[in-house]
Amino acid sequence: MDTQQISAPSRAPSSGVVHINIRLTDGYSIISNRLSQHRGLSLLAIGLGTHIQSLPAGRRIGIKVLAATFPESEAAIAAGLRELEHHGFLRRTRERVGGGRVATRTESYNHPEAAARRAGATLVRERGPVPAPEPERDSEPEREPELEREIEPEPEAAPVREPEPEPEPEPEAAPAPESEPEPAPEPEPEPVPEEPAPAPRLVPPPTAPKPPPPPLPGPCRPTEALYAAAADLLAGLRRTAPLFVLSEEDVRRLVPGVAAWLERGMRPDAVREVLTADPPVPLRHPAKLLRHRLIAKLPPPLSAAAPVVPLQNCDDCDRAFRSPVPGVCRRCGDARADGAELFALSA
Repeated sequence: MDTQQISAPSRAPSSGVVHINIRLTDGYSIISNRLSQHRGLSLLAIGLGTHIQSLPAGRRIGIKVLAATFPESEAAIAAGLRELEHHGFLRRTRERVGGGRVATRTESYNHPEAAARRAGATLVRERGPVPAPEPERDSEPEREPELEREIEPEPEAAPVREPEPEPEPEPEAAPAPESEPEPAPEPEPEPVPEEPAPAPRLVPPPTAPKPPPPPLPGPCRPTEALYAAAADLLAGLRRTAPLFVLSEEDVRRLVPGVAAWLERGMRPDAVREVLTADPPVPLRHPAKLLRHRLIAKLPPPLSAAAPVVPLQNCDDCDRAFRSPVPGVCRRCGDARADGAELFALSA
């Protein structure tokens, strides 16, 4: 009887990533691990390089085009492109085209080192072999006077003894071609590190320290009633705007900013409308968005209103007049002054 061959299934690793791969027949690109596992590039730069290498030739990949396609900002995309350019995966040059215009030529490399070696070999073919080393230059001036001596005596045809130095150029000419192949491998290291890399452009890494955010505004004359109204407004945002759900800590941190708005004459419904209008989709951090809007859209303070002088009733004629203190109007005051003068004259 034939024994049945039983093979145990391969065990999946107990930890780490498990690949569930399906054979692809269309819609895929081959990306080198030199890019996808590069330790000197940020994840944003690796993603940009992967996307660029998956595009067909001739597709535009400007900063504005990429920013319109992906959620990252233009500044972040520009920093990622500079990283790829610094490590040799991307090369951008500006060329003149017809009509006096300038266009940007972009070249994407999946193997920067191999491309650099190929460019160095092409450069050697175009420029020819490298000139001989310095010792060869010293031997050249020695040959020139010897040739002149050979050419000058020909018309005289008398000196026959001068062919004696003929064996000297033979050993000089013989070692010259033998010494030339020695420096031939030197062209390889010269263009390899310099050709693919453009001019050194030092770009701050994505982990560079950022300036601290501006402080949250606060009221000039804080009161308990003002802070209570601001806290009620923040806690009730979820009633009219369900996306703005804040925690108690978020409300406690944002209360001074809302109190500053209320102190400057803003109505609560107007504050609520400005803070929650047109939120981004999806809204991941509502507290951060409210803090940014409280700082960036802070209204100016109202100008001080002129004091209002109250109305008073005249004690003599009972007419109304404006005065900070009660008494008589100007007409009755003048009449009293005239009466006092007449009384003083009669006495």
